[in-house]
Amino acid sequence: MAEISDKYKSIAAPSEGLFKDKGSRFLAFAYQVESVEEVKPLVDALKKEYHDARHHCFAYRIGHKGDVFRANDDGEPSGSAGRPILGQIDSAGLSDILVVVVRYFGGIKLGVPGLIRAYKTAAADALQSATIIEKTACKAFKISFDYLAMNVVMKILKDLGLPQQDQQFGEKCSITTRVPLSQVDIFLERLNNPEVKICPCLVK
Repeated sequence: MAEISDKYKSIAAPSEGLFKDKGSRFLAFAYQVESVEEVKPLVDALKKEYHDARHHCFAYRIGHKGDVFRANDDGEPSGSAGRPILGQIDSAGLSDILVVVVRYFGGIKLGVPGLIRAYKTAAADALQSATIIEKTACKAFKISFDYLAMNVVMKILKDLGLPQQDQQFGEKCSITTRVPLSQVDIFLERLNNPEVKICPCLVK
């Protein structure tokens, strides 16, 4: 069986970049995001702060496989802004990341090649300023079990080095834990116990 990879790279904290060309200024902002729902509030906040800018273009890639992504040109010629930004995210091998580039028009048109270079360079500057971290993709499980199975469950969590969250202990007990993708199969195998009920829940 092929080994499951659950490691991927993102950024530790927001970072910024800047590129200037023929009077136009391109301000780049990079953020770590873990869901599409986080994107709009961040873009809207920049639109509010830089309300006098001409364009607010962005791209994001989300998930440990990076299979959730989007590129937005925000009124620039098609493919001249969002795609170059996404290209820099991909060149850096990152995911769980949003990069927004705010453009102030300087009065001189740059042409499509000039725009591609500008958005690409601004995005690259923000990413070069960022601290890169390694993340582990996990799946969340809620484990329901009888009190008598407490020792069995606790030993499994300890053996696999898994966190314990939302603990509820009584006649019926439950614990939520986050399991790295590479450990999911062994986790489920170890918990294949008639006294223990496994309930998968969404990763937050």
